[in-house]
Amino acid sequence: MRTRIALLAALFLMALPLLADPPETMLRVEVKTYTGRPVDRASVIVRFQQGRNYIKLGKRTRTSWQMKTNQEGIAKLPSMPQGNILVQVIAKGYQTFGQTFEVNEAERTIEVKLNAPQPQVSAHQ
Repeated sequence: MRTRIALLAALFLMALPLLADPPETMLRVEVKTYTGRPVDRASVIVRFQQGRNYIKLGKRTRTSWQMKTNQEGIAKLPSMPQGNILVQVIAKGYQTFGQTFEVNEAERTIEVKLNAPQPQVSAHQ
């Protein structure tokens, strides 16, 4: 009986770090043109990349967010787990942006500079 209790206690102590809340970050995305002007109403899509089914204390938590920038070109996201985060920005009249960032801070601001669309290339000209 004592060995069972000792075994259960050891398993519980090994699983304790898995039950602790992982560190989280407050993310802010600033979207600007290549010349530095803010881009309003740009779609910002953020996905947590480390593990598709992120589980926190036995329940599945949100790992994907989608929002629009305000007039200053800023999108503030709710707290999310730290780690690899994919940021995609889509705005009318600009090239689509997509990049993965490693976020290990409690607060992080990501600056995105959008380029103008490239002219279409055709072999018939």
